Amino acid sequence: MAYKTQSRDTNPRVERLLIDAYRRMTPREKAQKISQLSQACTDLAIAGIRSRYPKADEREIRLRLGALRPPRQTMIKAFGWDPKKEGY
Repeated sequence: MAYKTQSRDTNPRVERLLIDAYRRMTPREKAQKISQLSQACTDLAIAGIRSRYPKADEREIRLRLGALRPPRQTMIKAFGWDPKKEGY
């Protein structure tokens, strides 16, 4: 059975090199990579919020960021912020 790539946009040889590199990583290195990727996602989300709401202060930015993750009812109950009304 031929190797089936996990990514449609990645050359299978390149993907194998990447997977081999991940396999050689220590658990600590993998955890650091996950942390870095998570921070990059947060940074991108904040950039999007700042772009959509240029006048938003830091509190509003954090509320909008927070509203992307928990259920709507949690945001309303915990912060009095309705993402459907205020926007994400």
